[in-house]
Amino acid sequence: MLHDCVFLIDVDNTLLDNDAVIADLRQHLVDVIGTECERRYWEIFEQLRNELGYADYLGALQRYRIERPREAQVLQISLYLLRYPFANRLYPARSNLLRQLHARGRPVILTDGDVVFQPRKIERAGLWGAVDGEVLIYIHKEEMLDDVERRYRLGGTLMIDDKIRILAAMKAVWRDRLTTGLRPAGPLCERRGARGEVPGG
Repeated sequence: MLHDCVFLIDVDNTLLDNDAVIADLRQHLVDVIGTECERRYWEIFEQLRNELGYADYLGALQRYRIERPREAQVLQISLYLLRYPFANRLYPARSNLLRQLHARGRPVILTDGDVVFQPRKIERAGLWGAVDGEVLIYIHKEEMLDDVERRYRLGGTLMIDDKIRILAAMKAVWRDRLTTGLRPAGPLCERRGARGEVPGG
């Protein structure tokens, strides 16, 4: 489907407080498997992220289990991740932002992640329905702009993200067709420049 005005929105630390999710997971790991094993999980997590290029929480847990096949508590961690109440970690301004974007065009979630946990996070947070199923998940979204463009006409496009690096990379490709919005520390997203400039972009 083609839309005249498309709003691309990141998820982690843009619509959803992913830092708080990680803090909760860290505490749960300590409670269930102890500090030393929690540290080992994050070592595996970082190794896997370096290999794959994205965060894979369930994949890291599976590798952890291979190292410790008799550690039954791993099942509790798996259920914790799958049942986590992501909707409780949405930023308060999210509803108002999406309402405003719906009134002006088509909001589309554009995010990085794995093919299992990231869709579940988005769905359990209520974001999948909030954008009418318009969800794109890539390993590196800034490298898949041709696919995004194949799906949506860039006739006035805004990208909101929390990473200047991502915004600058997208701006370098789409140039004046893209306006970028950096999610600041405050509750709402702010637009940077009438033509979408970001620092260094």
